[in-house]
Amino acid sequence: MKLILGSASPRRRELLAQIGVVPDDIRPADIDETPLKGELPRPYAQRLAREKAEALDLAADEAVLSADTIVALGRRILGKPADADQARDYLRMLSGRRHSVTTAVALRTNDRIWQKASTTALRMKRLSDADIEAYIATGEWEGKAGAYGIQGYAGQFIPWINGSYTGVVGLPLTETAGMLTAAGLLVKEKA
Repeated sequence: MKLILGSASPRRRELLAQIGVVPDDIRPADIDETPLKGELPRPYAQRLAREKAEALDLAADEAVLSADTIVALGRRILGKPADADQARDYLRMLSGRRHSVTTAVALRTNDRIWQKASTTALRMKRLSDADIEAYIATGEWEGKAGAYGIQGYAGQFIPWINGSYTGVVGLPLTETAGMLTAAGLLVKEKA
């Protein structure tokens, strides 16, 4: 069976490579990512991952793996910032506070769908205006939920994490490997 990655994220491709998986094709789904009224962060991420997987047409010998990562401050969802000013606002909100990152993953074949989600708690150090401006200047905030990526320059801002590091980066490998194995797409050789 061919594996389609329903995401344009280079980080997700890199994470899959860590477990020996190279997608046969990359087909990002284009869906409306607007949260529903009153939607909580974890169900929101799960819905988007599922909708991304369901949005793609698959051949009989294909499976699609989709994911969505969101940052939440309590019940407030911090998506991808529209511009540098919104990124600054997000970083100011997260500064010195605990928050959560949820990555939901969906794996779909033509006759079945598997779903998992991983939520990780983190704390961001208190950021000075200089910290925020230096990070904005890197451009790393672009296209990142919550306006930061832990795997880059902003890694220095996170002194505490409880949960899946790979989930924060964008694809929780334990959950993903389990789903791929259940679908017969990740075969581990016996020692």
